[in-house]
Amino acid sequence: MTSRPLPHEYSAYAARYVDLVGDGPILEILEQQQKNTYDIFTGIDINKADYAYAEGKWTIKQVLGHMADTERVFAYRALVFSREAIELPGFEQDVYMEKATFNIRPLEDIANEFKTIRESSIYLFKSMNEEQLTQKGIASGNPVSVRALAYMIAGHEMHHIKILKERYL
Repeated sequence: MTSRPLPHEYSAYAARYVDLVGDGPILEILEQQQKNTYDIFTGIDINKADYAYAEGKWTIKQVLGHMADTERVFAYRALVFSREAIELPGFEQDVYMEKATFNIRPLEDIANEFKTIRESSIYLFKSMNEEQLTQKGIASGNPVSVRALAYMIAGHEMHHIKILKERYL
């Protein structure tokens, strides 16, 4: 896959995710994360899966579900922008969470879903040529390239794994 995205390929908000990602090949990073994140979540005691570290915060199940939802949205944007430069709306994570059913599902089921979504994302990015990877569209009112979305997927995961380790486990 291509090199790191340049700062003009993503918003200042997205930089918080892109900046977390190291300089290695992004596909290798995504593949390693897939295994590591799956291992983390399947290693959590099922009695802790409904734990939230404070009132009004998401449970462990919801954190993983949010990661899955976000990856789906980012991968969809990457697919669309690799084919046409259009504008897509943003998504409000709290609205998505209100309608989600993560807390009534087993944590292992959500972990398997996340693993499958990541596998799909990896195949998507592997299928793209350099022109597609550098193509841009507008998401949430900001320009973003397809390759920046790959880095945002990885960085978003890193962000939530850090919070999980600091506040939940």
